[in-house]
Amino acid sequence: MSISLEDRQSTLAQLRAALRPGQQALADWQGGPLAVSAVPGSGKSTGMAVGAAIAIARYQLHARQQLVLVTFTRSAAANLKAKVRYYLKKLALPQNSFVVFTLHGLALNIATRNPDLSGIYLDTLNLVSPSRGHRLIRASVEQWIVNHPRLYQQLIEGQQFDGEETERLRRQSVLRTEVLPELASTVIHEAKSSGLTPLALAQINTQLTKELSEGSADYPILTVAAGLYETYQALLQQRQLIDYDDMVLSALRVLEDTATREFWQTRFFAVFEDEAQDSSPLQTRLLEILASNAQAPDQAPNLVRVGDPNQAINSTFTPADPVFFNQFCQACQQQSRLATIEQAGRSAVAIMRAANNLLLWVNQTYPAEPTPFRYQQIKAVAPGDPQPNANPAAIGRGVEIYRPENIEQTVKLIGQRVVDLMSANPEGNAAILVREYRQGRFIRRLLQDPAMLGVDLERLGIRLYDVGERDRQSDIPVEMLAMLKLLERPHSSTRLKAGLQILVKRQCLPTQDLNQLVSQPEQFLYPGPLDADLNSEAAQQARRYCRAILRARLELPSYHLIPFLGLTLQYNQSELATADKLATRLVQQTFGENSLTAMLQALQEIVDSERFEAVETEDIDSIYTRPRQLTLMTMHKAKGLDWDAVFIPFLHEQTIPGQPWVPPQTKFLGEFGFAEVARSQIRTHLHAQWVSAGKPSLNLQAAWQNAIQLKQAEEFRLLYVAMTRAKRLLWLSAAKKAPFSWSKPEKLQTAQPSPALVALQRQFNAQA
Repeated sequence: MSISLEDRQSTLAQLRAALRPGQQALADWQGGPLAVSAVPGSGKSTGMAVGAAIAIARYQLHARQQLVLVTFTRSAAANLKAKVRYYLKKLALPQNSFVVFTLHGLALNIATRNPDLSGIYLDTLNLVSPSRGHRLIRASVEQWIVNHPRLYQQLIEGQQFDGEETERLRRQSVLRTEVLPELASTVIHEAKSSGLTPLALAQINTQLTKELSEGSADYPILTVAAGLYETYQALLQQRQLIDYDDMVLSALRVLEDTATREFWQTRFFAVFEDEAQDSSPLQTRLLEILASNAQAPDQAPNLVRVGDPNQAINSTFTPADPVFFNQFCQACQQQSRLATIEQAGRSAVAIMRAANNLLLWVNQTYPAEPTPFRYQQIKAVAPGDPQPNANPAAIGRGVEIYRPENIEQTVKLIGQRVVDLMSANPEGNAAILVREYRQGRFIRRLLQDPAMLGVDLERLGIRLYDVGERDRQSDIPVEMLAMLKLLERPHSSTRLKAGLQILVKRQCLPTQDLNQLVSQPEQFLYPGPLDADLNSEAAQQARRYCRAILRARLELPSYHLIPFLGLTLQYNQSELATADKLATRLVQQTFGENSLTAMLQALQEIVDSERFEAVETEDIDSIYTRPRQLTLMTMHKAKGLDWDAVFIPFLHEQTIPGQPWVPPQTKFLGEFGFAEVARSQIRTHLHAQWVSAGKPSLNLQAAWQNAIQLKQAEEFRLLYVAMTRAKRLLWLSAAKKAPFSWSKPEKLQTAQPSPALVALQRQFNAQA
């Protein structure tokens, strides 16, 4: 399809006119840096897609000089790519004029395209994640203990130690299985993503030594962390593995070569980054290099960064830190290159007012540097906004706040309110957002109990979709582990029964007495002429399934077994995609040792130690926001989604903002967490290096207090994100009696509401 120049100019003008004032800054971009700070629900992705299409038209970009769009997740990248394609099609512009990457995908692409410089070869690539339970982390801990006996002994002695052998063994177990693995996984990720080497960590600790407060234990935490980091890196190299942070480091190593750097800079005209508040310093450096002009290296890079620091909800367990995006915004503001998208059409006015009140109250009540929130208010859209049903009418007053007697009463209130909402609007949807998955598990159990709830959601046609159940059940890895164990030892009664149970669960076989079948495995699988035959069709069907699975062991290579088992278990499209992802992961981890035993060992570690994300093949909105569905998920998972009504229960003080807590088993080290202190010390060093030079480092106790402040600020931002998911009704509550730990929800005690909830209720009543 082709259009005239006049028609294209007219379409471009129409696209720009359809944007809100803040979004139009993206459409008007004409080179150089640009920061866009966008409030929730403001349509920043749409603005970026339109701005990208207009930039492609303005600069006549093509396959050899492309616009690069970068975002945080694969799903967000796919969504952004589809939007840009749609606008380019309207403009009759080439579809190969842009590319979309995740940050790690972009880094990996550069590294693998230049293997001689990066040292990463795609055909031998083995990727690992430095999670706390990974075997490399455990091996690093054990090797560090051997290499540093004096430091290890210092940790065992803690603040005081009487030499009792039982206590020594207990402390050794705590250090080996909890403290040191957590410290290693935290610091390795934090340091590598910031460009810090093990030597640099040790040097930071030398600076800190002079500032330790009197009376505190003289733990060289970063020295310990540096040793763990160095050992981990050595093991990675020995086993020819890389982790996600190595991707960015390898890409930067490639770009140190002048000719290669100029090649990539010439190919990429500009970089547009979405969700910029979630980038680490090293990732930002990579984008800055790629956005620079090869012919004019002193010229400001063509870098457009869009984000919302008030939605930074990952910074206390990932290297992402909103400080750096805020710094970029401030630098752009000094050059009059900062735009703010303040108008948002997602929510009713009452809900936006509640979110704005939370922001102001937190910044006033919890003063810190930097402040928990960036000062920006969510505003309603102007009359005539192109978004359909922008700022929809509120349901009732738009915000409802309750103090039920207990947590069961909370769920009953939610259930009845959902029924009322769905009766009034059969095509509506709703979500319950919880802070932790155990709360979701409790809610799900009660919502599926009509006798307790007082209503039957299923009978009324209201679908309950528990995202947490799907995420936390390692169904596919666990099922594959059981089936592969059956293949390894089919004559084991235990393994045979486990395999048959999965076949029954997946409805491949009818329910039957499996104990009778597995009592004599050999006779069941391959009966002799004197053995009695099976007396039911169901049992014979079970034998046929097992024989077919065992025959596959002989006929297929080991890396084809998991896809075969997925088809055998009648997995749906998403489950088959997840099974393929799992098979690929296992091939990478067992590279060079292609055997069933090696696959079982790697799969066992995945099941025991790591969370394995399933693959979604549907559009996210269609899964989580279907009509007449009540979605149950954590607040973290809800980012980027919205519903007509959002329920946020259990808003207690011990959760938001939370209280500092040190596990009792680690208190022999002191009243602080090792990993949290190390992260705080590294962040302080980076802030001084990147933001405010000369800022002093923190001693142990000050670092612990800083870690607490950062964590509390993030909890408030998480609540802010959850609240801004609601379009027409925001329902908040804190039960008067709740469990101290959600692992034991039956043990209730008096619970204080979150101070944020108290403040919101006070403000809400004053505005009534």
